Amino acid sequence: MAHHASSKKRIRQGIVIRLRNRYYKKSARTSISKLRSITDKKEAESFLPKVISMVDKLAKKNTWHRNKASNLKSKLTKYVNSLG
Repeated sequence: MAHHASSKKRIRQGIVIRLRNRYYKKSARTSISKLRSITDKKEAESFLPKVISMVDKLAKKNTWHRNKASNLKSKLTKYVNSLG
């Protein structure tokens, strides 16, 4: 049990941050799976920048590692380019 005021505050902040991270991670994962399910190239090309933006924001805030973000962006771009 925390005794110092600063420790109690860090616990409160941690809860809020964890919930926020969980929300953004889940939103990004849902968008990624939605992009992978799209078979129309035009639609995928218009949706790809939104997904890449979400991934970049997660990497910027260190919610996801920058290499994970880079690998995801690369794979998604390859997928969109392979659509015919």
